[in-house]
Amino acid sequence: MSGKVVIIGAGVSGLYAATLLQKAGVACTILEARERTGGRVLSSQMLANTPDGLHVDMGATWFWPDMQPELARLVNALDLSLIPQTRPGEMLFERHRYSAPQRYPSYETSPPSFRLKGGMQALTSVLKSQIPSGKIMLGQQVTAVSSKGEEVLVHSRAENGKSMAYACDHLLLALPPAQAARIDFKPALPDGLLTGWSKIPTWMAPHAKYVALYNKDFLQQQNLSGDASSQIGPMVEIHDVSEPESGITAIFGFIGVPAQARRKVSEAVLMQMCREQLVRLFGQSAADPLREFIKDWAADPYTATKQDLRQEFGHSLPEQTPVNGVWAGKMTGIASEWSPQFSGYLAGAVDAASEGVNHLLQRL
Repeated sequence: MSGKVVIIGAGVSGLYAATLLQKAGVACTILEARERTGGRVLSSQMLANTPDGLHVDMGATWFWPDMQPELARLVNALDLSLIPQTRPGEMLFERHRYSAPQRYPSYETSPPSFRLKGGMQALTSVLKSQIPSGKIMLGQQVTAVSSKGEEVLVHSRAENGKSMAYACDHLLLALPPAQAARIDFKPALPDGLLTGWSKIPTWMAPHAKYVALYNKDFLQQQNLSGDASSQIGPMVEIHDVSEPESGITAIFGFIGVPAQARRKVSEAVLMQMCREQLVRLFGQSAADPLREFIKDWAADPYTATKQDLRQEFGHSLPEQTPVNGVWAGKMTGIASEWSPQFSGYLAGAVDAASEGVNHLLQRL
């Protein structure tokens, strides 16, 4: 099959799109600004001395198979192991700093949510392994895209300043619309399109996550599920994300302090505040984690833009790529934000990539 495709972004949508194109016999190259694949999937390796390493997600964490069938089919086809995002025990609610948190019966989400054994990077790692060596170019930030006749030229710059250009017939935008809006398109895209993209909230952009690891299960000892909500903070939502039979208790929380305020304190101070909160909730057993981590997505230049930090988080659907003029039929948005059904979810990245590639293959 003829045609050559350049994909901007090596997150879930970009990697999945590349595997689909590979199966269809369409040549493609992925350009990724980061020095790693995965995008907003980030499963940091915590304990390297465990058989496969112990991973916990600092980005996308869980999904709902009953609600998100295409992602569920992909996970099943790749033979990835699921972990239910529930455990027995009560949940906690923290209303006041100087009074004990209230205990409530735990609840199960319906439909149930699941994580992946080895973290969500288990998904991106398998997808990456299906893409031929040399087709993923890391450390290549796309700065400009130009259209000349039937050909599209994608211009990128490495950290050392070296510029590259990649020719293709079609461009897949596997990066958030707000990030795509920062690319210099020549000739310019239709009036208002880039402005509209720049105003689309980027999934994960305002968030920061804290994770603490322990070598004891103090949750079971207290009949606690690890789920907690707080009106005090700094974490507003807390969950147990331990891997069964790992011997490690892993607790993570979404930090509710706004991104602009987070910048006024050091990471060390923010970690200390999170530890103090876990002690308030779970007791002194939570005072000394083996390791702890923070990932502030608002500080990630390839995720968040200044506009992201000025607007409320949401899942607005961006306008698709041009249907008329010079750029008609030359590019498609396939990041999670472009998914009509699951915008802002991991499943959205899979659905948008699948739909975008299907439409592209129909035209080739």
